[in-house]
Amino acid sequence: MRRERESVIAVQPASSWKEEEATSGANMRIIGMDIHRNFAEAAALEDGVIKRLGRIGLTRQHLHDFARTLLPTDHVVVEATGNATAVTEIIAPHVARVAVANPLQVHLIAKAKTKTDAIDARVLAKLYAAGFLPEVWVPDEATLARRRQVTRRRQLVRQRVRLKSIIQSILHANLAPQCPFADLLGGKGRSWLKAQYLPDDEREAVERHVEEYDRLSDALKGVERDIARAALTDPDVKRLMTIPGIDMVVAVGVMAAIGRIGRFDSPDKLVAYIGLNPSVHQSGDSPAYHGRITKRGCSNARHLLVEAAWQTVRSPGPLRAFYERVRAKRGNHIAAVGVARKLAVLIWHLLTKGEDYKWVRPALHAKKVRDEPPRVCRRPQLLRGWGHGSEDEDVQQIFT
Repeated sequence: MRRERESVIAVQPASSWKEEEATSGANMRIIGMDIHRNFAEAAALEDGVIKRLGRIGLTRQHLHDFARTLLPTDHVVVEATGNATAVTEIIAPHVARVAVANPLQVHLIAKAKTKTDAIDARVLAKLYAAGFLPEVWVPDEATLARRRQVTRRRQLVRQRVRLKSIIQSILHANLAPQCPFADLLGGKGRSWLKAQYLPDDEREAVERHVEEYDRLSDALKGVERDIARAALTDPDVKRLMTIPGIDMVVAVGVMAAIGRIGRFDSPDKLVAYIGLNPSVHQSGDSPAYHGRITKRGCSNARHLLVEAAWQTVRSPGPLRAFYERVRAKRGNHIAAVGVARKLAVLIWHLLTKGEDYKWVRPALHAKKVRDEPPRVCRRPQLLRGWGHGSEDEDVQQIFT
């Protein structure tokens, strides 16, 4: 579970569980856990007294042993970290409630000159008891699975881009001209690449990078096939794809970040969650100053919407008219970010009302959602031995 800065959604308001506790009359114990890679420091707050519980190993067996020592009326508080989801799943069946805190806001509320794991565990317990703990929304298992798939695809894409950059650096170091084709590792790009002069060791290095690039392409195609198989049965994903510029990748990525649209009361809440809202500075009688976007919250969804905005403005409609109006005053990039914010607002309305985009282009939408298996192309030839057969085009993506 990653922390999502400035995107706090309380799972259950502090007042609600306090009212339940007062009604039941039971003595509630609050367990604060400061989670690390290999261990967690735990402290218990009961009747206003803090008691150190010591360190717990972060293995499933140690966590199960610790969970069995807890009471059904206990409340456990942890910070959102990379392994917080697994910790929560093990402890939740044994206690009344598990709360996941926003680390950034916790540190803003409870800054201290002295910082230890034991102090952090006590701070979590005290903030929760006082009702001041900023919590984050805990996704359900289906949303977590979708987020993991989106993350895998993003990692594969980044690795492929990194390999292309390494090959470009090798060409640059050996005074090769700039590739005249858009895709260096496409069919024409590979033909151009094999004709360039490179020392033997450099050519062998390029060949290894191309082989790794092809392996990652095959893995990427498999991940995208799995994402498409699950996404095409989701009506919300299809609904988002009615918006020009939003394809399967963007729709699935945004839905993975949002989860349940009902947790956002207004479109402004969703915009702030994604980090596309402008920063505001105001003091005293001076007028408010609106600056750059905050860039807080879910960065992946923000990047996807900005990339989608560049495609959206290529289609006629109100979003393109808005882009042209802002571009004339503020420039291309600010206009594209403004369109991305409009897309977030539009997504909230479409999902909340259960309606498709009014300006949908039927032919384009049908092409996006066409449920057919990806074409299987032959493995592109490597640099070694080129020239003995026809060149193949790069692996065709299943997403338009």
